[in-house]
Amino acid sequence: MLQWLFGRSFDPSEDIPTLAGKVILVTGGNAGLGKETILQLAKHEPKEIFLAARTRSKAESAIADILKAVPKVNITFLELDLSSFASVKQAAKDFQSRSDRLDILINNAGVAALPYSTTKDDFEIQFGTKHMGHALLTQLLLPTVLKTVELPDADVRVINVSSKGHMFAPAMGIIYEQAALEKLEPLERYGHSKLANIPHARELQRRYPSITATAVHPGVIITDIYDTYSETSLAMRYLAPAVKAVASYGILPDVYDVPGGALTQLWAATAPRKKDEGLAAQLWEWTTKEIAKRDL
Repeated sequence: MLQWLFGRSFDPSEDIPTLAGKVILVTGGNAGLGKETILQLAKHEPKEIFLAARTRSKAESAIADILKAVPKVNITFLELDLSSFASVKQAAKDFQSRSDRLDILINNAGVAALPYSTTKDDFEIQFGTKHMGHALLTQLLLPTVLKTVELPDADVRVINVSSKGHMFAPAMGIIYEQAALEKLEPLERYGHSKLANIPHARELQRRYPSITATAVHPGVIITDIYDTYSETSLAMRYLAPAVKAVASYGILPDVYDVPGGALTQLWAATAPRKKDEGLAAQLWEWTTKEIAKRDL
C-alpha cells in the first residue's frame, strides 16, 4: 500500500528485460545496494556477474546468499581494492582474462564520512576510492566495453552510483589539491567524492556516445555505511535510528531500505534508452593525468 502511495513504479522482477548473454560487473557487491543489485539482475539470466570486492570471505558469503534465491546464476568473485591502483589494475586484468565482453559496469562501491587519510596512491581516501579507483577501473575496462558495443544488439551501460550528498561538497566544486581536503569535515569530503562521480559519467558519455553512461542518486538508503556515519557524526548518532524507522515504513519518497534504494541503479542499468560540461572535461583531464603519473 505504502509503495503504491509513494510511487515506486519500477519493478525489477517485471521491468528488467532478459539479460541473456550479458556480462555484468558490480563493485562493492558483497553488501548493501551492490548485493541487492546483483540479486535482482541475477533473476534475469545474465551470462555472468562479477562481484568485485576487497574481502573474499564477505564476497563468498554474499554469493551464497544470492544463490539461495537464484540457484542457477553464474557469479564470480573479483578481488578489488579501489583504494589501490595496483589492485584496480590487477582486477581489470583478471576480468579481461575471464571475459571478452562487458555489457553493464556498475561503479557502486564506496566508503562514507571517514576521518582524513590517503590511499596508497596519495589521494584523499574517499575521493581516491569512490572517484579515482572507479575512474581507473573504467578506463582499463574501456577496450572491453568498446568491443562489446560492436556486437549485435549491444546496449552497454556504465553507472556511477553518486548521491544527493554531493550537495555537501565545498562551494568551489572539485578540489584537486588533495592535501587541502584535510581541512574539510568528513561529510564535506564525502560530498566532494560523490560530486566527482557526476561529471565523470557525463564526460564518459560525451566522449563515447555509443555507451550509455550516467550517475544516479539512489536515495537515502539504510545500509551498513550508516554505522560509520554514527561514529563520525554526533548528529547522525541520534538521527540514524529515526531515519531507519522512516525507511522501514516507506513514509518519505527519498528514504528507502536497501531493496528500494537499489531500484535507481537497476533502472539505469537496464531501462530502454529514451550540466556543467566544462567541469566534466576538466575533471576528466586531471584524472587522466594523475593516473598516467602512476606509471601503470
